[in-house]
Amino acid sequence: MASIHRIRRRRGISGREFVISGLRREVWQDLYHLLMTISWPLLFFYLATFFVALNLVFAGLYYLEPNGVANVNPPGYWGFFFFSIETSGTLGYGDMHPQAVYTHVCASIETFIGVSSFALMTGLMFARFSRPRAKFLFARYAVIHPIDGQLTLALRTANARTSIVMEANARLRLVRDESTLEGQSIRRLYDLPLRRYQHPIFLFGWTLMHVIDADSPLAGATIASLEAARALLLLSISGTDETTGQTLMARHAYRPSSLRWNQTFVDILTTDAEGVDHFDYRHFHEVRPLV
Repeated sequence: MASIHRIRRRRGISGREFVISGLRREVWQDLYHLLMTISWPLLFFYLATFFVALNLVFAGLYYLEPNGVANVNPPGYWGFFFFSIETSGTLGYGDMHPQAVYTHVCASIETFIGVSSFALMTGLMFARFSRPRAKFLFARYAVIHPIDGQLTLALRTANARTSIVMEANARLRLVRDESTLEGQSIRRLYDLPLRRYQHPIFLFGWTLMHVIDADSPLAGATIASLEAARALLLLSISGTDETTGQTLMARHAYRPSSLRWNQTFVDILTTDAEGVDHFDYRHFHEVRPLV
């Protein structure tokens, strides 16, 4: 059944709330996506509600033929309810069993619905458990400071799973409000080129850099101008997990308040006297002013 949600509150990738109204949502035509995106407690609640409702309905059907089930225990409606549970689950304990044509027909229909439902539930559970999830870390802040004599925006990421991600790709984009020559307000999207947007083996840390030259959309930008334009930096990373062969994807959004001018990241890599590298992710989000 289609329904129109007048007001639907959501939280965007930037953390801001937004409201959607007037959209028609076809719930039954998009049921799979709904069940894949809701939380686990809510999913189990929906499944349990469906299970109980199904057996309540069939218990009522069995109740229409009081002598259709032998050895009903406990007597009455709830005995038929428990018989319905045994039928839908194909348990077949043997005490209660159909003894009328009407009951056999109802039991056959319920068995078909029960087996089909369990098959769908199994597929749904497998899909949710097997869905690839990236464990990529994104530094809380992005820094802007000179590198090799050029003003550079730097962003730090890491692979928290410490398993190899093959052929990782990174894309950085800027979204901000602008006005056209005709004075119309428009939200524009810019691709920000990175010095190195590919990583053959993404295992530990990865610092992504964008040079802010005269051709960069960030040229001359300040925190005040970015805030006024409601600017947003969108960083997305994808790659193939070497262990499972699945494609991993993750994204992170940086608001203007997350930018740190004339600061740099605290180094998380140190090498001891024996030449062993140590990665200390306790300092992963930390930045410091340039000396």
